[in-house]
Amino acid sequence: MKATATDAWARYLDDLHERASAKLPLSVQGTLVRVAGLVLEVAGIRVPVGSLCEVLMPGQPAIQAEVVGFSGDRAFLMPAGEIHGLASGARVTPLDVPVQAPELGVSRHLWRRSEDRSRHLPIGNGLLGRVVDASGQPLDHGGPLRDVQSLPLVRRPINAMERDPVRKPLDTGVRSINAMLTVGKGQRIGLFAGTGVGKSVLLGMMARYTAADVIVVGLIGERGREVKEFIEDILGEEGRRRSVVVAAPADAPPLNRLQGAAYATAVAEHFRDQGLDVLLLMDSLTRYAMAQREIALAIGEPPATKGYPPSCFAKLPQLVERSGNGHAGLGSITAFYTVLSEGDDQQDPIADAARGILDGHIVLSRELAESGHYPAIDIERSISRVMTNVATREHIESARQMRKMLSKLSKARDLIQLGAYVPGHDAELDAAVRAQPAMMAMLQQDTGARATLGDSLALLRHITRH
Repeated sequence: MKATATDAWARYLDDLHERASAKLPLSVQGTLVRVAGLVLEVAGIRVPVGSLCEVLMPGQPAIQAEVVGFSGDRAFLMPAGEIHGLASGARVTPLDVPVQAPELGVSRHLWRRSEDRSRHLPIGNGLLGRVVDASGQPLDHGGPLRDVQSLPLVRRPINAMERDPVRKPLDTGVRSINAMLTVGKGQRIGLFAGTGVGKSVLLGMMARYTAADVIVVGLIGERGREVKEFIEDILGEEGRRRSVVVAAPADAPPLNRLQGAAYATAVAEHFRDQGLDVLLLMDSLTRYAMAQREIALAIGEPPATKGYPPSCFAKLPQLVERSGNGHAGLGSITAFYTVLSEGDDQQDPIADAARGILDGHIVLSRELAESGHYPAIDIERSISRVMTNVATREHIESARQMRKMLSKLSKARDLIQLGAYVPGHDAELDAAVRAQPAMMAMLQQDTGARATLGDSLALLRHITRH
């Protein structure tokens, strides 16, 4: 008994000695001196870019803000909430969040290093089936989150040489993608579309039918009405049970929209590290870039192409490269990023930049959508850059043959509509005309029907052989 008490006192004294010898940073406070648009200018604090601070005003709820830049001794902060009611002289305090350290055998608080002051949000299996905002707060009235832990949004990137290559096909449940634009596990692909051509419906089909263990949906900058409709009508109960939805609607501050995309990606990384195959649906990459544009312009960064500062084009690959395959033997993140083409302009700067950093692109055509062709995928303008790595030689040859027939029909469309087409002069065109009804039927699909990879390939072989 005496020895036990002695050991307990020894551990207590060792713990006190360790705490006393730890170098804790001095707590500093700053003062709000200027509010210019979206930016808070603060004097008196010196913290790294990306650190979190709390803005306190007597009689007002505390507002969290992130350091996004500085000039001399002034720090520029971007608020994560409503700034109405703030006044000059508000107190600004950097957040040093205490964390428990049970692995040390004691329940005590350690202070995060200054470079680890970035936001930590709830991540874990308890998010499955839930809808949360960009700060990890539930939006579905399902009660508090359980079985989650506070983890950082930003992680060290994976060495490119340590990633598993994309070698296995992924069944998306969409016939035209399975057959003509085969996707591999760990691929990052863009969904390029204008407004109102069915991109949300296509995302919902993939969320319900893709052969993945977990679905992570990031609704970034979308209308609030669309968020609820996507979850209840498009995603449905079947898709929601294995899904995590992170919503940062259009009326959220730009910092929250950026954070929502990073949060969705961090959740996908968590499940990938557990060895699971994850499908990440991000709608949309363009809204993410627009949020970064708002922040960059507000702190004085010069605009470049169509008003987008250079930091927008640097942020895109930083986000996209976090998805993909993990280390050898771990899981995968297959990501679909929607890219809005303003006025159906495929040369939009964000669309052009996205094509260069993604592993392929699927283009939705307004002309096809207006003719009732759904999903409105323009096969001729779409490509999967990893299809040759995940498909068999026979499959690739059949897809190439069907592309050739679709191209023949497209070039001869005016002749056929005018009645000037005469069979017998071009054998390849004659074969394409005969196969046209079957090809159009294969490329169209009802939203309530699932098409497996095997069935899609069998139908493709049947069409190209006859």
